[in-house]
Amino acid sequence: MSKKWLALALKFLVSGFLIWFLARGIDFADAVERLAQVDPGMLVAAMLVLLVQTCIGGLRWGMTLRAIGAPLSMAKSIQLFYIGSFFSQVLPSSVGGDAVRMYKSYRAGLELRGAVNGVILERVITVVALVVLVVGSQPWFLPRVDEGTRALMVPGIVLIVVGTIVGLVALMALDRLPEMFRRWRVFRGLGFLGVDARRLFLNPGKLFPVLVLGLLTHINMSFCVFLLAMGLELSVTWLDCLVLVPPVLMVMTVPISIGGWGVRETAMVTMFGLIGVPNEGALVLSVLFGLVGMVLSLPGGLVWLATRDKGENMDFKTPDLASEMPSEEAENQITPSN
Repeated sequence: MSKKWLALALKFLVSGFLIWFLARGIDFADAVERLAQVDPGMLVAAMLVLLVQTCIGGLRWGMTLRAIGAPLSMAKSIQLFYIGSFFSQVLPSSVGGDAVRMYKSYRAGLELRGAVNGVILERVITVVALVVLVVGSQPWFLPRVDEGTRALMVPGIVLIVVGTIVGLVALMALDRLPEMFRRWRVFRGLGFLGVDARRLFLNPGKLFPVLVLGLLTHINMSFCVFLLAMGLELSVTWLDCLVLVPPVLMVMTVPISIGGWGVRETAMVTMFGLIGVPNEGALVLSVLFGLVGMVLSLPGGLVWLATRDKGENMDFKTPDLASEMPSEEAENQITPSN
């Protein structure tokens, strides 16, 4: 069995195990009843909000690319972001949406460095925005949970903040690795990533608009979940969703399951359980959120079919792109002093 199919099988195994684990403590009759009674108006509103999310994500990525000197038109950024969403949400493959964006932006004319680093740094900025949002909302959220939960959450939040700062410093110092490591292409690539990270994070004029879009991303997704929760008549507030949803989204980015299924449900039941939401309600909320995202990503597949290059299929072979940049070219593109 190839590594590709082994990884896919493991993802199916993780998703299946987590769903089975949750199912043991769920009243399915109650869950089905909740799902059948969802308010159609709130469901449509949530779908519209999530559709806007595609534009926000495309703009965020496009502005990140501009910040590191690898411009892609905003229309193209939104288009490729939508295609990436399709691959991330719908297909049970080992090719994630981020890899598709790297490949498609490379084929659209970006240098390999910009295509890869733009996606990586766009992901980093969403994590930074996530931390800012969660920390900023704690004064309003912590009173909602019991003392024992607060005792666990506060040190955890401090650890996350410290880890984020240390991670950013390390990211921006990747080109300061000892000279002996520069003989390997992967370390030269990391050096370029460090330079581009400084271009973004040490330039307030470039960082601020991208960070605002990152914050708007989490606010928008949280509002979508809030609308679905209202449609299910769950006792949650938008502030609750604003604090609880971003960590769920963060956990979903770990590529250990099929489209986040199982991981999202486990995280949603755990997080919303902190404020007393029944397991059945949180599970239905998560499933509904996943289904809405899947349905809205389907047109991204049509966009891909309509715009794909001749001979292009679903096996994007993104790792092979690295071989297209000779080591001499990599050395001459930029030096660490930049």
